[in-house]
Amino acid sequence: MSLHIELANAIEGAFADRLQSPIEHKQDALIVSLDNGVALTVRYAATDAYSLRWVCGGVELGIDTAPLHRQLATFPNHLHDVSGQARVDPLTRPEDTPANNVARLINALLADPMLGLPG
Repeated sequence: MSLHIELANAIEGAFADRLQSPIEHKQDALIVSLDNGVALTVRYAATDAYSLRWVCGGVELGIDTAPLHRQLATFPNHLHDVSGQARVDPLTRPEDTPANNVARLINALLADPMLGLPG
C-alpha cells in the first residue's frame, strides 16, 4: 500500500469528526480540510522526506525536510513561518513515523493554526 494511502487512512481514523470534507488524493499529495478552516497539503516522498503545508485565513505556513537550514537545531526539518523565515520545527521528527508526525501536526493545527507565531 502506498504511504499516502496509509496516511489518509490514519488521518480518517483519528480525525474523522474534525474533517470538513473527505481527504483529496492527488498524484503526489493529500489535501486535508479541517473543520476550523485549515487546508493542509501533505507530501511524503519517504518517511524522512516530507513537506507539510497549510493555509488558514489566507496565511500559509509549512514544515519540510529540505536540507537547507543547517543552523537550526532541528535540521533538516524546519518550519516556514508566515514571512517565509525558517524556524526550528516544534512538531515533527524525521525519525518518527509519518502517521505520528501528521497526527501531531493536525492536533496542533486544530488548537492553533498559527502555532503560536505572530501572523
